[in-house]
Amino acid sequence: AATLEDSFVELYKQEKLSAKDLREANLSWRDVFVDVPVKISSSPLTQALIAELQPAQALTAADLDRLDLSCQPFMEKNIQSLLECVDDLINEQQKVTMYHKNVARQAQMMAAWLQKRKAENQTRRAAGEELLPEEDPSQFKPIPEPNLLDSYLVTSQISTYCDQVNIASTQSMEKLFLVEALQKGLV
Repeated sequence: AATLEDSFVELYKQEKLSAKDLREANLSWRDVFVDVPVKISSSPLTQALIAELQPAQALTAADLDRLDLSCQPFMEKNIQSLLECVDDLINEQQKVTMYHKNVARQAQMMAAWLQKRKAENQTRRAAGEELLPEEDPSQFKPIPEPNLLDSYLVTSQISTYCDQVNIASTQSMEKLFLVEALQKGLV
């Protein structure tokens, strides 16, 4: 189980999810969720009843599942989900890249405009006319910074899928080594 970090919830309530706000709050994608431990327990009487109701068998389905060496469907699903998340992360990174390109383009346009305005003011000064203001706030509006919430969530999801793939592959390798040792011992 997981819950949202209190510091992240406060930023979300204040709608401060820009890169600058997250840096100032010292939050990364790892600080969005907090794992909440869940403990499920049953009384000894319940466990005794379950043991009494279960038929006695030499091998159960769980025992046979432990011998299954294939984890292909699980790995295939997790890898497919991981690829989708990577695509989502690439899209989010493209938004950030476009933001930086637009900011650079606007700064370049502003510098060119300012240079033109200064040249025009020099001409006006020489002609004895009134100078034009060199700062026109209505011409260049600030470009809004992209929201990093989606990027943080996708990165967290990628981390979760990687952990699941790591656990599944570790278990598969353990099973393979166990079966190999059993086969060597029987031969």
